[in-house]
Amino acid sequence: MTTDTAERLRRMPGVRATRRPVTPGGAAEFNLHHVRLSPPQAAPAPILVLPGGPGLASVLPYARLRAEAAARGLDVLMVEHRGIGLSRTDDQGRDLPPEALTVTQVVDDLAAVLDDHGLDRVVVYGCSYGTYLAQGLGVRHPERVAGMVLDSPMLTAHDSRVQRAELRRRYLDTRGLRELLEAGTVAAEETGEVIQLVHEYGGPAQVRRLLDRLATGRGQALWRWLHGLGGKEITENTPYFMEFDLAGVPAFRELGYAPDPDGLPLDVNLSFAQRAKAFPAFAGEPFDLPAELPGFTWPVAVLSGERDLRTPRVIAAQIADLAPDGVLVPLNGIGHSALDSHPLAALTATAAVAAGNHRHLPALAARLSALPRPARARTLELLLRARLSLPW
Repeated sequence: MTTDTAERLRRMPGVRATRRPVTPGGAAEFNLHHVRLSPPQAAPAPILVLPGGPGLASVLPYARLRAEAAARGLDVLMVEHRGIGLSRTDDQGRDLPPEALTVTQVVDDLAAVLDDHGLDRVVVYGCSYGTYLAQGLGVRHPERVAGMVLDSPMLTAHDSRVQRAELRRRYLDTRGLRELLEAGTVAAEETGEVIQLVHEYGGPAQVRRLLDRLATGRGQALWRWLHGLGGKEITENTPYFMEFDLAGVPAFRELGYAPDPDGLPLDVNLSFAQRAKAFPAFAGEPFDLPAELPGFTWPVAVLSGERDLRTPRVIAAQIADLAPDGVLVPLNGIGHSALDSHPLAALTATAAVAAGNHRHLPALAARLSALPRPARARTLELLLRARLSLPW
């Protein structure tokens, strides 16, 4: 972390800090940073946006999203949660300790930030890991929630079993994959990450293309490249952008990020299993969300990408069914995280929830999917397509 970068980010429009205890009841405090870029005109209900990761920062990665939201009349607040970016260290510049990093402390931080901004209630937009935090806010501070958008949602610490089952349902018996495994062309422990990644950014047709290429003796370099991408976000920190090393503590200890591999092909998240030794063991979830969701009294829109196998649609549908006023919004042609891969659809859906029109969203899902996507959000998809089109 560089002091110059930190100072530049602290001076960005709308960035400020709230003093928070390092641990509950403790005397030590730190600066929890957050950013709010209000639109020039009157806006509907303020929107609290919680990115995924875990480990994604808010101030730097989503500056353009906040500008786009403000231009559309949306009042967006984002919190750089404890252990990440500008909120990573205590007053002495030391990384926050593991005991400071729990889901409930992160959730209570969110409520404290709302107090600091004088906001009684907000629409909460959570993405991936952020959906667990969003639902946690609904559990611990239900009076602060006016509505909720859950994008590529998590539900329990055992979601990886659903991921694995869905991936195998689609591809375990795919022509060619078993032959490649039997021939030793690909390693079984690599198949989950690679096939999931190609499916997300290219769909079944690109998976087929990759397997066909490997069957003809080509594509090994592409396979190695894809496998290297799979675990990169949890092995390499990018300061102020993606920092998994501290944020991974609650992910492993409370959300079961270390799966239980069974040794069969198409096992997912094995990169997490490999890193588990560096983190606390799973000790149990902070919330029982399937039991809590029926008590959510506010509108809930659940966004689910057609190609999302990281948080499969079966999970999204279950959440939409459990929430009394929940709707499922299926988005075509994208994978995980509309917030990152289709921000215009994410903002439009959120504006509908803020305006009280969430029940119209399922009927508008195709139109949302067809909204323009920025080139920056399609970089990996286009790169994958280009590499699979090469003759070697």
